[in-house]
Amino acid sequence: MDNPCVTVICLTYNQAGLIRDALEGFVAQRAPFGIEVLVHDDASTDGTADIVREYEARYPARIRGIYQTENQYSQGVAIPQAFLFPLVRGRYVALCEGDDYWTDPDKLRKQVEALEHHPELDICAHRTRCLLDGKPHGYLAPRLRDCCIPAEEVILGGGNFVATSSLLCRREAYLRMTPMREVVVNDYVLQIQGSLRGGMAYLDDCMSVYRLRTPGSWTAANGRWMREDTREQLKRMLDALDAYTDGRFHQAVEFRKRQYDSNGLLAGRRYAALFAPHELPVTLRRACRDLARSLRNLILSCRK
Repeated sequence: MDNPCVTVICLTYNQAGLIRDALEGFVAQRAPFGIEVLVHDDASTDGTADIVREYEARYPARIRGIYQTENQYSQGVAIPQAFLFPLVRGRYVALCEGDDYWTDPDKLRKQVEALEHHPELDICAHRTRCLLDGKPHGYLAPRLRDCCIPAEEVILGGGNFVATSSLLCRREAYLRMTPMREVVVNDYVLQIQGSLRGGMAYLDDCMSVYRLRTPGSWTAANGRWMREDTREQLKRMLDALDAYTDGRFHQAVEFRKRQYDSNGLLAGRRYAALFAPHELPVTLRRACRDLARSLRNLILSCRK
């Protein structure tokens, strides 16, 4: 396909029981522009690659597989930069991991239209339904309406502020190598750097599904409060962000770092320490955030 408007990036590994849902969501997209899908299989051993090859053969104009013979993630390779950045041709980049999937065939069209109408913004996200063990588990929905979310809130939200499967950003924002990405490459960093120029466009339409804690996923490996080494790495990333932006988001950066320290207390079951005077602001914010999330989920469940 010549000059696709959107490049979709999908990373998969040993997801033979799930990957078809993702692939069906890609081929179902209808839009007045070209779409290419890059599916990277990291040397799966369960037949995932065979399923990707099947769809690549059926939809050669849309799907392209990149197949590894040795697992790259276990060797510390930054897969997007090493294998996918050079292949991106679209003006926009959308993400969806192999264990998640899209539910709205107009998802890409809606998101491209949103960013076309807002040239001051570089990234767009939307409401996502969550499944835990195949059962409904609320939504990732930081708002109840279409809006623009400031970068400060994206920083404070952490990596689970919105779902990876909901992200679409401008090519330049996706490919840009910032100091934060020198520390860690993940979707939280992409959410942040996509929001720095003007914030994040948010659509209240529910257009994808996020499967929580599937085997081999990042959330399953790190647990609810994340491993200590992961928390420390993210704090270093936030320090790099602070320097990169000349302290423009310093308050949000420092508070987010304190939240990671608070996560460490929770992981260590040091519950009493959460109510120490210097910890109370973080503890209260966590409680308010969790309450607001529960209320939003209640309201969204009543919309059905």
